[in-house]
Amino acid sequence: MNFSRRKKLLVDAISASLLAGKEILDVYESEDFQVQLKSDNTPLTIADQRAHNAIVSVIDNLGIPILSEEGEHLNYEERQKWEQCWIVDPLDGTKEFIKRNDEFTVNIALVDKETPVSGVIYVPVYEQLYFADVELGAYRIDKISEWDKDLDALVHKADRLPLKNERNETLIVGSRSHMNEETKQFIEKWKQDKNEVKLISKGSSLKLCMIAENKADVYPRFGPIMEWDTAAGHAIVKASGGKVLQYNTNLELKYNKKDLMNPSFICTR
Repeated sequence: MNFSRRKKLLVDAISASLLAGKEILDVYESEDFQVQLKSDNTPLTIADQRAHNAIVSVIDNLGIPILSEEGEHLNYEERQKWEQCWIVDPLDGTKEFIKRNDEFTVNIALVDKETPVSGVIYVPVYEQLYFADVELGAYRIDKISEWDKDLDALVHKADRLPLKNERNETLIVGSRSHMNEETKQFIEKWKQDKNEVKLISKGSSLKLCMIAENKADVYPRFGPIMEWDTAAGHAIVKASGGKVLQYNTNLELKYNKKDLMNPSFICTR
C-alpha cells in the first residue's frame, strides 16, 4: 500500500478515534455505568460498545476489513486472506476506565502484511492524540477535540516524537493492572545491571506512548495481551525509531495471526 493511500486512511482513523472518544466521555462523565463480564472474565461497559460502533461508522466503508476487540472475529481461514486490515481496541484500559483514573485510550492501527504501518491512539480525558505512519513519522498533539481533516496542518502543529529528554537513569514503564512475577524479576535484573533504574506504572497503551515519546526506556510485557492492545502503539513506537520485539529474539511482533494473543515482548527506544 502506497504512502498517499495510507495518509488518507490515517485521516479517517484520526476522525474515528475522536468520534469514539466523544462516545466514551459521554459514558465516563455520567453518574453511573454498568459493567458486564465477557466470556473471558474481562470487563465490558457500554462505552466499549459505543466506541466500537463509532469507529466502524467511519472506517467500515473503506474497503479494509476490521479486527476489533468488540467486533466479530472471523476464523483464521478467512483472515489469512487479508493483505491489510484495521486492528482496533475501541476502549483500551477498561479496568482503568472503571477505576476512573483517566488512563484509557482509543487504539486504531492499519496493518499491512502482518506489520503495523500506521497507528492512532487518542486519550479522551486529555484530548491528547498520538498518530504515526512509518514514512510520515510519529507525532503527539494536545487538546484536539475537533479538526478539519487536514493532516499536513496537523503535523505542522504537532510535536514530533521522540521528544528530547536527557536523563541519567533508566526508566522502566510497567502495567498498572498486570504486574506479574516475571515482570518483577525482569525489573530486578535491570536494577542489578544498571546504575539507576526507576519504575513507572501506567495504564493501557499509554505505556507504548511513553516509549515513543522518550519518556521511558523499556516496557517489558509478560503475560496475556492481545493484538488490539498493542498494534496502534507498536506503529507509533516504530515510527518514532523504537522497537517492539518478541522476548529473547530479534523478531518484531506480527499481527492478524492465527492466535490473536501476543507472545511476551520487550519495547525499547
